[in-house]
Amino acid sequence: MYDSILLISFGGPERTEDVMPFLENVTRGRNIPPERLLEVAEHYYHFGGVSPINDQCRDLISALRPELDKHDVRLPIYWGNRNWHPFLADTLRQMKDDGRKHALGLVTSAYSSYSGCRQYRENIAEAQKIIGDGAPQVDKIRVFYNHPGFIEAMSDRVRGALQQFPPGANDIHFVATAHSIPCSMAETSDYEKQLREATRLVAEKTNLTKWDLVYQSRSGPPTQPWLEPDILDHLRNLHGQGVKNVLVAPVGFISDHLEVMFDLDTEAKELASELDMTMVRAATAGTHPAFITMLRQIIAERLSPAEPKLSIGLFGPNHDVCPVNCCPAPQKAGRPPVSAIPSASQRP
Repeated sequence: MYDSILLISFGGPERTEDVMPFLENVTRGRNIPPERLLEVAEHYYHFGGVSPINDQCRDLISALRPELDKHDVRLPIYWGNRNWHPFLADTLRQMKDDGRKHALGLVTSAYSSYSGCRQYRENIAEAQKIIGDGAPQVDKIRVFYNHPGFIEAMSDRVRGALQQFPPGANDIHFVATAHSIPCSMAETSDYEKQLREATRLVAEKTNLTKWDLVYQSRSGPPTQPWLEPDILDHLRNLHGQGVKNVLVAPVGFISDHLEVMFDLDTEAKELASELDMTMVRAATAGTHPAFITMLRQIIAERLSPAEPKLSIGLFGPNHDVCPVNCCPAPQKAGRPPVSAIPSASQRP
């Protein structure tokens, strides 16, 4: 049935000159003030104008290829982005030229929401429309927030972070972070429920009894309610409670891209230092062997109905085919919010 695999990600600039064109791409048609774009651009310039997300996609493909080969899954892997090179439409055009008809789409988001699932499917449909007749069909994989491979990868990252605390550190508080989204978007998806379940599972596997789920990277006008608490506000609250040691794990993300590096490694780390708190940030799943195995298993379950659909926890495996009304866009002003500008700005 499937003749190829398509990795679909957000995309990001890879040099300083790309930053503003990239942000203009992300926000096209959304009436974002130029000063807001310049503010976000500074986050990229802080890292030399380079987002690490593209290299992380390359690393993911490099790790997945031998895992698939080892299990005799010989499908070629393509890669296309929503917002920067290689663009989805360009990749689909190449796939068409290569004779590919039906791809399995690996989306770099573990959770259900408009911006983490449905918007990717809309972007695929837009790219197919650009290509026209003969554009490959693309079926998205299910969300995998409760797959044992994802939970094991994140749990192992948390164990590694625990080892970085000074000897004798006790009363370590576990704080999981995810990209904030507008409350109107959260109300139409299982995003919060899935995040809380994934956090609970990771905390359980790592024997961390004190844990919270918080959010980062919100954007939009102050009058629009977004999921809270914010990571910075939460650190201040923990400080007020006398907490000295905090382990922060970006459970809502699968790779250490720019938002993780800026919002957590820069802003949150600086605040924790000011508050005289020891903060250690766990890595994301990235190319952890358990995560790569999980991707292969999710591919295998779509290739053969005999393969089990693995999940742990309370809710079972998610659907393969999204219902028609799944994760609709917020209706305010007829457009989704800016869900893609980083730091003080994005989601999964």
